[in-house]
Amino acid sequence: MKINAENAGAKRPTTGDGDRAEAMDTSDQDMTLQRINGDQHVDTKMEEDGSDDDDSRAEATFRFTISKFSQMRESTLSPPCMVRNLPWKILAMPRPSNSDPSVKCLGFFLQCNAESDSTNEPCFRTWTCSASAELRLLHRLDPEKHYVKKIHHVFFHKENDWGFAHFKTMKEIVEASNGFCDPVKDSITLEVWVNADAPHGVQWDSKRHTGYVGLKNQGATCYMNSLLQTLFFTNKLRKAVYKMPTDCDDMTKSVPLALQRVFYELQNSEKPVGTKKLTKSFGWETLDTFMQHDVQELCRVLLDNIESKMKGTVVEGTIPTLFEGKMISYVKCKHVNYVSSRTEPFYDVQLNVKDKKNIYESFKDYVSVETLDGDNKYDAGDYGLQEAEKGVKFVSFPPVLHLHLMRFQYDPISDCNVKINDRFEFPEHLELDDFLEQKESTPAHYTLHAVLVHSGDNHGGHYVVFINPRVDGKWCKFDDDVVSRCTKKDAIDNNFGGDSDDVASRTCTNAYMLVYIRDSDKDDVLQAVEAADIPESLVARLMDEKRLEAIRKRERQEAHLYMTLNVVSEEEFYRHQHFDLCNIEKAEVKQFQVKKNTFLRDFPETVCRAFKCSSGQARLWLFHIRSNNTIRVKHVDSAMLDKTLRDIAEASDQNIFFLAEMPCGTATALQQYDPDSDVLVLFKYYDPKGRCLTYVGHVFAKLKEPLSHLFPEMRRRAGLPADAELLVHEEVCPGSVNVLADHDKALEAALDSPDDGDILVFQLPPSPRVLHLPTAADYFNDLTQRTEVTFIDRNSNSDHGVTLELSEKTTYSQVAAAVAECLGTQPEMLQFFRPKSYHTTFRESPDQPLKSTFDGTLKDLFLYFHKTRTPKKMFYQRLKIPIKELESKAVFKCVYVDASYKEEKELVVYPNQNGSVADLCTEVKSQLELRDGARLRLLEISNHRITTVFRDDSELRNISSNFSTTRSYRVEELPEDQIEIGPNETLLPVAHFHREPYSCFGIPFLLKIKNGEPFSEVKVRIQKMLDVPEKEYEKWKFAVVFHTRAEYIDNESLSVNLEQLRSPVIGVHLQTRPWLGLDHVNKSTKSRPKAFTEKAIKIHN
Repeated sequence: MKINAENAGAKRPTTGDGDRAEAMDTSDQDMTLQRINGDQHVDTKMEEDGSDDDDSRAEATFRFTISKFSQMRESTLSPPCMVRNLPWKILAMPRPSNSDPSVKCLGFFLQCNAESDSTNEPCFRTWTCSASAELRLLHRLDPEKHYVKKIHHVFFHKENDWGFAHFKTMKEIVEASNGFCDPVKDSITLEVWVNADAPHGVQWDSKRHTGYVGLKNQGATCYMNSLLQTLFFTNKLRKAVYKMPTDCDDMTKSVPLALQRVFYELQNSEKPVGTKKLTKSFGWETLDTFMQHDVQELCRVLLDNIESKMKGTVVEGTIPTLFEGKMISYVKCKHVNYVSSRTEPFYDVQLNVKDKKNIYESFKDYVSVETLDGDNKYDAGDYGLQEAEKGVKFVSFPPVLHLHLMRFQYDPISDCNVKINDRFEFPEHLELDDFLEQKESTPAHYTLHAVLVHSGDNHGGHYVVFINPRVDGKWCKFDDDVVSRCTKKDAIDNNFGGDSDDVASRTCTNAYMLVYIRDSDKDDVLQAVEAADIPESLVARLMDEKRLEAIRKRERQEAHLYMTLNVVSEEEFYRHQHFDLCNIEKAEVKQFQVKKNTFLRDFPETVCRAFKCSSGQARLWLFHIRSNNTIRVKHVDSAMLDKTLRDIAEASDQNIFFLAEMPCGTATALQQYDPDSDVLVLFKYYDPKGRCLTYVGHVFAKLKEPLSHLFPEMRRRAGLPADAELLVHEEVCPGSVNVLADHDKALEAALDSPDDGDILVFQLPPSPRVLHLPTAADYFNDLTQRTEVTFIDRNSNSDHGVTLELSEKTTYSQVAAAVAECLGTQPEMLQFFRPKSYHTTFRESPDQPLKSTFDGTLKDLFLYFHKTRTPKKMFYQRLKIPIKELESKAVFKCVYVDASYKEEKELVVYPNQNGSVADLCTEVKSQLELRDGARLRLLEISNHRITTVFRDDSELRNISSNFSTTRSYRVEELPEDQIEIGPNETLLPVAHFHREPYSCFGIPFLLKIKNGEPFSEVKVRIQKMLDVPEKEYEKWKFAVVFHTRAEYIDNESLSVNLEQLRSPVIGVHLQTRPWLGLDHVNKSTKSRPKAFTEKAIKIHN
């Protein structure tokens, strides 16, 4: 069908030749594309500029002539033109005008790689290609009159064409006087010039096209990839990194080894190189690879790390030799003979971009002289305050010069970082002799080696790097895993930033860091790095890693051909003192990866080798769940042995576990077993005195023989006298343990349901002196009332807890004793807390503390006490005083603030429950070293404002000690000047805020003021109290705040009026009372503003 105007979705507006048009994507439209339609002939003709026939070229110009244009009714496509190995076509179609459907327009689009979208394979739908293009309607006679519009778009499978739905009206095109349509042939010619970046997500062979490979992006590591490529092509550094000794380094923590691996693979690999091992060596978690970071900051941190690791090696000093320059910072007095200077090394130069046209202006600004005069005079020691000149001078420039263009700067108005996208020019050849204090032995002439480019804003974006590897003018673009050839214009001119007519929609793309190489050191810095420069031991180690990785990769690829078989030895039964044979989930299981088409008959030999026993000396028994939910073993018959493991797995809905039976004790062969007449019986011995249950082995018993025939073997296994009387139980299931009283019955009649894996529990007859759990039946009944409880330290977020198995009848004192024994402390030094919920997730939080006088049982602590596989949770904390003493006191959390109002210390004190604020202050004094006679007071702080000053006699039981995110309690030393408050004085609450008085921060305080005192003196006292530098304090504003309305004090000659400010202070709430607001930037969080996703870069190893 044809495209209707209603179906066409305009994607975004763009401009061309001064008039607005709609750029439109037609990939989702159902359209008819044709070359010949009835009597309408469409002649196509392709002309490609340039002699380069390489399909990987970056740009091309091609034409498409449409005959019988005035009769065009359907969409039509040109033949493809290959650019960046992708097919590009001109798509033309008639379109109705938006304003008047009767007016027809020419729809003109550039289409990319549309054929790949005809398949449903996901791998063909991940490609992207960024391109700029000019869409031209050619004038027949005058090239100056071509009608041209520009586009810039990222093409992908859902938007594989882009252009203009209403490029020009068809009436204007066919009008002979306009010169676009051939009146004889009724034809027009469309032309497209396209410049495309190398595509992502398709088969782009970077190595073949450029000789280099890229780096894989882990999520947001494009900044790191750009830096690594830059360091890699600093050949002298690469060679030095290879020579760092790493033979004994841990491969997971060694940064030098990880960097060697990346450099080696970049030098030798045919495919993009991964960096996961490198970031792992940094000590980074997965989340760190998705965090935005600054490339210049990483450069500094990484080079510092490598420099420190080079110390004491043959390559010590390489980093300073390559990157270190020197400058002098000086202050020179104008009127006295006094100069202060110091020589400092630098590894990069940070250049201002704002209001600077080019790099030379930035250097001039960098070395410009600042005059210190007026209030900013220089303290020249014995000469006093002097007018002076302050500045820096460059002493030497390094062989490799890193220039950081400061495009991110803090904006105090918006209170955040902003990116400066202004145009800033930098040359290919840079001469810096004029900025040196004295000329060096060789000219400070540099050639541009790399341009690190950032696209986006302060909240995020993307880094790429353009590198001139041999400084010969042949540039390549490194965009993560894709490397492509590019022009000098692409690398330099297009990254100046600012608005540009030549590159649409790229104003946020500009250079961020520049790398220049000194011409006189070029041969040394870019010396060839041959295979012989890489130590053989390093190559061997990396090759071994590759080989092992290949094996693991092949195992992952073939994993679907294998299955896991779990084998348990009889040793696990001896460690188990509960129902059943063992706890499969906690047992030590030996796992085997076996091909699914293996016959079970062949598997026992594998088990023999694993358990180191002779061939044929392992017999398999299959664990299975009986109808009563108990776990037993059953005989593996010949029919099962002839099945493949795949068939056995498909017939089971559970993981497959086997018991490996091997010769017992000194026996050299397996016991004989006849499945028709024998049954596998397992013995457990119960000792009433020790209340312990012990597995003592198995026998193959005859079903027809009486139970008593097993007694001699039972006595022998348990080490009992030969004539000892026995009490025998059959363990049927947790709720059913049967006493076998008739010992003369045949085994098949005595047992509940005789089968392989039946368990007999025997003991000596109970003694009257054993009162607790005298029989095995009592012991099993007690087990049904047991559960696992995990006790977690409430003060540690990383504590995994201590898990104990306890009876539901356990009392508080018994719980405390059991936990204390595990923790190595005394029961009275522990306090316990219920969980807030009764779910079994680890993310529970503690509720109110449990009283030590609690007279219930463990069952009473939980709403649902039935046994679950996941342990229940309780919380505890260690105490400094016994629990009985603690429960007689109140637990009070507060913060102590020193006299400078700069440091806070969290405290937990234990005053008497019926005590007063004075008692609380006494407890605080006992934890701090204060001056003699110091007096304390208690304040309530809410949202960084003082809301209450408590009286010393206020009762603590009326004060909630619960902290919250907005409210806390503060104890502070009472300043001497506030001990006595005169009739013309008051305490005024003071708080910090920025712009909005309801958004306070920092530490609030109380200030004593006098009636009639000038605010200028108040300001001086506050500055002295807070120790704020003069220059910073000049920026502060002062306001009297009533509720949330701020009245700024602009006239410092104003005096304090107590009638407006004074009200009772001590013992009352101050929310409604006026307070003094200090309006300034929150330096504590904005000292180095970053994007919201950014945090400081750290290399932990």
